[in-house]
Amino acid sequence: MRIGVITGSGSYDWPSLDEACERTVATEFGDVTVTEGRIKDAEVVHLSRHGAGHHRLSHQVEHRANLAALLACHVQALVSFTVCGAVDLAAEPGSLVVFDDLYFPSNRLPDGSPCTWYDTPGAPGRGHWIFEAPFSEPLRQHLIAAAAHTGAPVLARGTYGHVDGPRFNSRSEIAALARAGVTAVSQTAGPEVVLAGEAELPMALVGYVTDYANGVAPAPEPVEALLARMASSTQVFTALAEHALPGLDTAAAAGFVYRFDA
Repeated sequence: MRIGVITGSGSYDWPSLDEACERTVATEFGDVTVTEGRIKDAEVVHLSRHGAGHHRLSHQVEHRANLAALLACHVQALVSFTVCGAVDLAAEPGSLVVFDDLYFPSNRLPDGSPCTWYDTPGAPGRGHWIFEAPFSEPLRQHLIAAAAHTGAPVLARGTYGHVDGPRFNSRSEIAALARAGVTAVSQTAGPEVVLAGEAELPMALVGYVTDYANGVAPAPEPVEALLARMASSTQVFTALAEHALPGLDTAAAAGFVYRFDA
């Protein structure tokens, strides 16, 4: 199976890919650098959403270019990894969250435009993504089982909250997200979920908790603790991928797209 992998802050390359080959994929939304390789029997197409050296901040990520490049590489499933801040005290720093729901009410790309492939009236394939849950449940369950091998605590459910960057959120904003049932937040994965869903590409999202968001814990940790966990996230995500991706041979898409020209 050919699997797309997106990584974020702190994970700019994939250290354990065999037969790794970097190439540039041209899309109508811009050029994207990907690395193709293997993890045992799994074909992997890796993409760093921020680029080497964190070249792009969260509000500069070209999500449609990234997803278009992975689709052009004929991936059959997508696993996105993100470091995140916990809104729920149960999501302890150093733990993994295999998300099962999405909070992204603005549904906007970083430039403010709607987060969708369907931006032209009458275009073929236009429609509505309709779902009960936004993530591929078989893919989620595969990742949950593999996460036991990482040594990190695992939350098998959680709501991912997409927030706009590049600044971090205030206490009142985090409190509002908590009331909405959000488990953890970051600044990039919301558009990936929506674009994968509209493309009917099976997707799962895994977060590694680096810290508690503002006002969640009784006292904030030093920033150095966040940075240390961010640095360790690559090792945890790599271990998870090495156990999860080999042997993955099927993954159902979440929901369906009702298309008006079908």
